[in-house]
Order: sequence, then structure tokens, then C-alpha cells
Amino acid sequence: MIPAPFDYVAPSTVDEAVQALAAAGEDAKVLAGGQSLLPVLRMRLAAPTTLIDLGKVAELRGVREDGDALVVGAMTTHYEVQRDPLIAEHAALVKEATDTVADPQVRHRGTFGGAIAHADPAGDLLAPVLALDGELVLAGPGGRRTVSAAEFFQDYFTTALAPDELLVEVRLPNHTGWRAHYEKFNRVAQAWSMCAVAATVRTEGGVIEEARVALTNMGATPVRATAVEQALLGAQANAETIRAAAAHAAEGTNPVADGNSDVEYRQHLARVLTGRAVAAAVDA
Repeated sequence: MIPAPFDYVAPSTVDEAVQALAAAGEDAKVLAGGQSLLPVLRMRLAAPTTLIDLGKVAELRGVREDGDALVVGAMTTHYEVQRDPLIAEHAALVKEATDTVADPQVRHRGTFGGAIAHADPAGDLLAPVLALDGELVLAGPGGRRTVSAAEFFQDYFTTALAPDELLVEVRLPNHTGWRAHYEKFNRVAQAWSMCAVAATVRTEGGVIEEARVALTNMGATPVRATAVEQALLGAQANAETIRAAAAHAAEGTNPVADGNSDVEYRQHLARVLTGRAVAAAVDA
């Protein structure tokens, strides 16, 4: 199908983009890679009056250090995130998850910020950002504000972004020395997650000193598996203790039944995949 007519704007700075978004009103859409938006436009499930393309805003690209955190520009592609040495060293969980996103073509065009702002509960980057206690920097007519990942994701495809705001960068506290794994289950290769687990742990002398675990597609937003984290704290990094901790993975989740699985199966997947993800992270 052919998209409905729309005006096209390609700003070169964040300020210009914010001004364009404010001028266009609530019926505008932001193009930040387009791997989710363009199919929706073609099927006319969305018919924006204005499309604001962020592809020329150079300041939104790249990864840099800022004190004890990494700053990832919203327009940094998945391909760039995969290969960035700072990500590999300080936020390995993000690299692990990005490796599973779609296929090489999508990873070359899709962007880190675009995927997060889209807020699809089956998307693979939301849970890692939540697990790492990430913060989202939003820019609007009144300036910039910072929102925690826990507050940013609010419901299905719904975030804390106001209609006149842009996601400009993601701040990830350094998890240097932490080991990580992203365990994903899907029906076919390169598809969305039916369920997935983002796990990162810090061990010392065979003991789990800290753990962060978050779940993909186990509710309307990514879910932090706090009961698993508490069970792992101070535990021996072995198969038995990990299996016992993973039994708590479905607690506090609210998955939906769909054409892929029922609720009980997704809860079962959460427990199994959590065990696998933590075991892989600690190499147990």
C-alpha cells in the first residue's frame, strides 16, 4: 500500500527538531530509523500530517563516556552499538541483547533510541535498559529532562514522552566487570521475542555479589525480576542456587495470551530462560 500524504521535515539540530515537532502538533511522527514506523505508514495504520526525520541530526549519534555512565545517542544504530568498545566494556548486557535484534539489514538502519521510544513490550532493548537502571534524556520546548527507565515505560507502546518531546540520549550506569547474557525465545529466527531475559551479574570468589534481571514480553512494559535478584544476592554461583532463584521469575508479571502462547507457557518460559541467562552469565 501507499502511505497517506504528509509533510516532510529533516532538521539538522535537536533544537530544530523540537521546534518542528512543536509546530506540527500531535499528529506528527518522528522518523528515527523507521524499521517499525514505515510498515505502519504503508498499511495506513498511522497517517501523520508531518514526518520529522532525525537522520541529519549528527549530535544524536555515537557513544561517549560521562563520568561513571555511558551516553548513547538516540540515533546510534544497532550495528554501531554492537561494535562499540565502550558498550562491550561497560554495558555488556546491551551488546548481548542488540546481537539478537532482527537481522543485519534492520540493525544497520534501526536505531537504539527509536526502538526504545517505540516501547514494544516484545522489543529486545527495553529490558536491558531497565536492568541497568538506565535513564532517558528527553528534549522539548521547555528544555531537557531526565526520566528513569522504570518511569519511562508506562504501558503498551506508551512512554513518558510528551507529544512535543524527543528522546535524545540514553544514560547507562557503568557495569564494568559485570558479566551478562540475554536469553531469547522466539518461534522463528529474527522474530520478536515470545519471552526473553536480560541478566547481568557481578561475582567475587564464586559468590554472586550483585544481580540485575529484567524480562521481555512478560507484561505491558519490561519487568524487573526483583525476587530473582534478591534470591541470587550472596548465593553461590552454581546451577542449584540459580535454578532455585529462577523459580521466582514469573512473580509480579502479567503476560498476555496470544497466537504464540498462553499465559502459563510464558510464565514457564520466564523461569526456564532466567535460569539459562543467569547460568550463562556466570558460566555455571
